[in-house]
Amino acid sequence: MADYLILCAAAFVAGLIDAVVGGGGLVLVPTLFSVFPNTPPATLLGTNKVAGVMGTSAAAINFARKVAVRWSTVTPAAIAAFALSFFGAYVVTHIPTDLIRKALPFVLIAVAVYTLKKKDFGQTHAPTLSGAKEMIYAALIGAGVGFYDGVFGPGTGSFLVFLFVRVFSYDFLSASAVSKFVNIATNLAALCWFGYSGHVIWQLGLLMAVFNIGGSLVGTRLAMKHGSVFVRKLFLLVVGALIVKSGYDAFLR
Repeated sequence: MADYLILCAAAFVAGLIDAVVGGGGLVLVPTLFSVFPNTPPATLLGTNKVAGVMGTSAAAINFARKVAVRWSTVTPAAIAAFALSFFGAYVVTHIPTDLIRKALPFVLIAVAVYTLKKKDFGQTHAPTLSGAKEMIYAALIGAGVGFYDGVFGPGTGSFLVFLFVRVFSYDFLSASAVSKFVNIATNLAALCWFGYSGHVIWQLGLLMAVFNIGGSLVGTRLAMKHGSVFVRKLFLLVVGALIVKSGYDAFLR
């Protein structure tokens, strides 16, 4: 019973963080591996996706009620993300991920430095792309991040937020809202693969999903109440944690 209480608490915290800037896997995935050390990693990752899909969906719906979502950006990004995430989950069994693992901390450091140096980065919402160019860039972002999520995964939501701010000139709040819909697609694609291959404990996943949804609703309310300044600060905090975690996994473990 204590193990399940720990998992439920972790799912709530993960949902809260994920709803604002992504990175909830930093909390929930290590907890799953700690509580079930003898369960195959693929099964734990697949079970985590059940909670992730539902929690992210709840956050997306909550954001859509208060934040204007540009569907001309979301639609091509989500479609490309779904397709490439599924493809990435498939090819991960055929390619080594050591290079990605070692490069990730340095990519995250570059993201953090860029965000810190530009004090006004993501503070104003002034979309600069439209029409075919908007759809092409959105599809490229969705495809690239979707493939990364299928192959590796950590920091997917945070990368989406950063790219929507950098490429489309969104503020952090709007970028977070849009990224949720794309993240649903990447999580759903991975869940389809894990479910098809029998790597999901559905009862546990659904239990965690209830608490993940609760955390997501709290997270979206905090983001909408405190705005882009709050989202930017939490973004930097999560990216910092990702740098430490990915650096440890790549070079010290």
